[in-house]
Amino acid sequence: MTDPKRLVDAIDAKAALEFLAEMIRFKSYSGEPGESDLARFMVARMKAIGLGAEQQRVVDGRFNAIGTLKGTGGGTSLMFNGHMDTNPVTGGWTVDPWGGIYDDDFIYGIGVSNMKSGDAAAYMAVKTLVDAGVRLKGDVILEYVVGELQGGIGTVKAIEAGVRADCFVNMEPTDLNGLTLHAGSMHVSIELTGVTRHMSKREEAVDAIAAAAALIPRFNALIFSGAKTPEHESVNRANIGVIRGSLSPEFHDWRPPQIADFVRLAGSVRYGPSQTEESVFADIRALLRVLESEMPGLKTSVVKQFAGERPSMLPFEIDRDAPLVKAVGKAYADVRGEPQRQGPVKPYCFYGTDAAHLLHRAKMPGIVCGPGGRYNTMPDERVDIVDYLDMIRVYLLTILDICEVA
Repeated sequence: MTDPKRLVDAIDAKAALEFLAEMIRFKSYSGEPGESDLARFMVARMKAIGLGAEQQRVVDGRFNAIGTLKGTGGGTSLMFNGHMDTNPVTGGWTVDPWGGIYDDDFIYGIGVSNMKSGDAAAYMAVKTLVDAGVRLKGDVILEYVVGELQGGIGTVKAIEAGVRADCFVNMEPTDLNGLTLHAGSMHVSIELTGVTRHMSKREEAVDAIAAAAALIPRFNALIFSGAKTPEHESVNRANIGVIRGSLSPEFHDWRPPQIADFVRLAGSVRYGPSQTEESVFADIRALLRVLESEMPGLKTSVVKQFAGERPSMLPFEIDRDAPLVKAVGKAYADVRGEPQRQGPVKPYCFYGTDAAHLLHRAKMPGIVCGPGGRYNTMPDERVDIVDYLDMIRVYLLTILDICEVA
């Protein structure tokens, strides 16, 4: 009989840290060679522990890494989905972002939180089972994808190629919380067109920069219409992240004595499962109409950024009574001796993730749960070592529960 406690105790912490450190050392920016170099590495390591593994072409020169631990049959199959691409390194780092450095408390590196520690945790959970000779009824699929930061092109490709399981865990960083609902994510571009005059005739102008200054706090405070539940409304959020304004769409910024007649803003919105891109656009247009009424002569427009270039990242939601949600919660409680926080947990519920593609395109139920999060997208990005190791344990126990020992 398989003893889960013995398996959890058998996890090799040193090997787990060294494996994650190796992953960190790949400079796997989206679309750069290191991304597919990491895919090749993952395929090799999955093959080394006996998984059937392959590179899956997404576009020229870019590959997903997909491995399968075949079960004996008759069990539920479980997929672990995670991306290999990382955000860029910013200023302010005090350690080598690609050094794979760790101490007694943390492991550091660009992408270690988002989301190489989750990727590594799933691999180490499967490796622990394989090393112990455990046979499962259901298959376990490890799916490491490219281009999540470009809207999830790698996961979409895998879905189109027919990669499926009965359910999935997306390993995005949630500090080990069980995320059962997250917002849909969409980027928008807003243009404000005014009327220019020399500053001596400012009273005759329609100042596009002044219009932008009035718009931004209202846009950032938007709550969208149509939410069917308070939880759905709770994931509403909007933010303007880029602003540029001067004279004309060519941005002639060498003439500051003239009133600016053109501003372009780029923003991002988050909306709930009972809301849609169309309803969000209607709310934004209503806000712009109010601004036009307050500033006669101002013209406004809003369009979706990257339309046709990137897949839409839709909202994600799973019933909290789903077997997988209960299995992950039980595994967490067994490892940490306390209940797992589940639901639209903040700030993670404002993410956009590939879980939405797996739900809407592949019709698979799942949960988002991974190590990292609190030190995400910041200098000296890092993950608590205890969180990384506990995530391996939670994943391992979840596999035993869902896939069943043969």
